[in-house]
Amino acid sequence: MFTGLIEEVGTVKSVKPASGGIEVGIHSDVVVEDVSIGDSISVNGVCLTATKIEGNVIFFDVSQESLDRSNLKFLKVEDKVNLERALKISDRLGGHIVQGHIDTVGTVERIIPGGEHTEFVISFPEIYTEFVVEKGSIAVDGISLTINRIDRNRVSINIIPHTFHSTNLAFRREGDSVNIEFDILGKYVKRILNKGINSKSYLEELLENF
Repeated sequence: MFTGLIEEVGTVKSVKPASGGIEVGIHSDVVVEDVSIGDSISVNGVCLTATKIEGNVIFFDVSQESLDRSNLKFLKVEDKVNLERALKISDRLGGHIVQGHIDTVGTVERIIPGGEHTEFVISFPEIYTEFVVEKGSIAVDGISLTINRIDRNRVSINIIPHTFHSTNLAFRREGDSVNIEFDILGKYVKRILNKGINSKSYLEELLENF
């Protein structure tokens, strides 16, 4: 589980085929200082397992499923990626609950400078529109962000200077693909409504298992 608060922007140093997917090596100065083999790390919002560490480079095996569902299939050497270590029980949940399970790949349609802030307009397949609400949370490339406006299958997000310069959004261009994970709470609510589940008993069960 993650919070969507990016700890570092890493740099891709290697991408090569591996059994059933690819192996990616990512250079890190911050995250690598507190990572062991087997740890979960969010890479552009995708939960991956560190399989090898050589100096400041962390290696990950990316399955075909993860490639199919995310923008990791487009990774090239020297690309910038967002990194976040898994949440500790004692940590503050400063963003929102992010699982690291990508729902779909969206497209950066417009990047609009507005003084110190920058507006990003991102589109995604229309089947996911029921998971977004104004002022709700969305994870874009693993970044916990707040939705300002919704226009059918497009969301407008205001990026403050700190977030812009502390993530790979500073390297994004119009037309780029970004990973999107919708709020897990919204998914549970949709399931309750669609399946006609007794909401009280279902929520009680969820809380007991949380």
